[in-house]
Amino acid sequence: MATTKTNEKSRLERLGDWIDYRIPYKRALRTHVTEYYAPKNFNWLYVFGVLAGVVLVNQILTGIWLVMYYKPDGALGPTGIPIAYASLETAVMRDANWTWLIRYMHAVGASMFFIVIYMHMFRGLIYGSHRKPRELVWIFGMLIYLVLMAEAFMGYVLPYGQMSFWGAQVIISLFGAIPYIGDTLVTGIRGDFVISEATLSRFFALHVIALPLVLVGLVVAHILALHQVGSNNPDGIEIKDNLDENGKPLDGIPFHPYYTVHDTFAVGIFLIFFALIIFYMPDMYGLFLESPNFEPANPLATPAHIAPVWYFTPYYTILRAVPSWFGTQIWGVIAMGASIAVLFALPWLDRSPVRSIRYKGAFIKIMIALFVICFIVLGYLGVVPANDTRTLVARICTVYYFVFFLGMPWWSRWGKVKPVPTRVTMK
Repeated sequence: MATTKTNEKSRLERLGDWIDYRIPYKRALRTHVTEYYAPKNFNWLYVFGVLAGVVLVNQILTGIWLVMYYKPDGALGPTGIPIAYASLETAVMRDANWTWLIRYMHAVGASMFFIVIYMHMFRGLIYGSHRKPRELVWIFGMLIYLVLMAEAFMGYVLPYGQMSFWGAQVIISLFGAIPYIGDTLVTGIRGDFVISEATLSRFFALHVIALPLVLVGLVVAHILALHQVGSNNPDGIEIKDNLDENGKPLDGIPFHPYYTVHDTFAVGIFLIFFALIIFYMPDMYGLFLESPNFEPANPLATPAHIAPVWYFTPYYTILRAVPSWFGTQIWGVIAMGASIAVLFALPWLDRSPVRSIRYKGAFIKIMIALFVICFIVLGYLGVVPANDTRTLVARICTVYYFVFFLGMPWWSRWGKVKPVPTRVTMK
């Protein structure tokens, strides 16, 4: 028996060597997993990158399953309900076994994706993960965020409910504010003069094929760029500056098995909360899935309050906060676009002498805390109907949003900073 096992193992090893000679997977595993040294002082905020990967896999797998049932057809079926809407509410939610769970995993997964991404970005902001030499890591991350927004918007339109239809109507019409080419651009995006089957077909193709391919490619580029320069840590110290006699970082540990076990535990906790939301409150009281979207799209009945999904609402509030000067909404569209574009410039806006918030002064910590509060307030104001008071608050928060970023080259230098240790600390 021992000889048989030895021979069997030997054959497996020979097979592995044969594959590795043609596709060097062993070297890839060593470079990116077993011999990739990460700082030993990672805290819980560093799990959100892995969680983003978990949610991405969930979205791809559940999306493939839903494609088997969904029909991107805006025409009315025999029951007088749009075929696209009926394919989800009837075929998926009622007829097939367990596909209701797949749909909720996908729908809730979209919101969980943005929660994880926003936490991932916040961690990068406070610990200086966008600073040199990780500028390209941040740029790839922002491109992922931008593609993810497009992917989420197109997926939001596909159920063809009331909020899907009217939300798409509002968002797409914003492009009409662009001088000279606005009307042509709106027609090109819709594929028709109104939101119709042509709109669903092109959004379906982009949501299912084109954008996921781009997203996966950007994720790979993001990870490769990260592993080239190494991971940041809560102290903002480069662990490559302190090496042992073998050239290994003194303050680093192999990603596997240490952080694979660490992240597996975090994934388990995340999946528990994910399951609780799916089974007990998948709509999250109208925040993840709005009530009007459980009604079929009706071009003749406008919902009382049209608003995008919560993860778009900060930028939607910025759009609404800008007055329609000279009878055009172009200034609001510019402000909304600039609020996203300015994030790409963050590596060059931050001039603080230290990376991590641990060693920055009280003034900078207050500025970051106020930014977080303003971003949350902007998100809330985008969910509720506008009035004079809310519009005033939205304008104040919008001004601070841009002051935070555009003034960063100056205010990030203010205040005293604490001395940064030469080695990482295990706080």
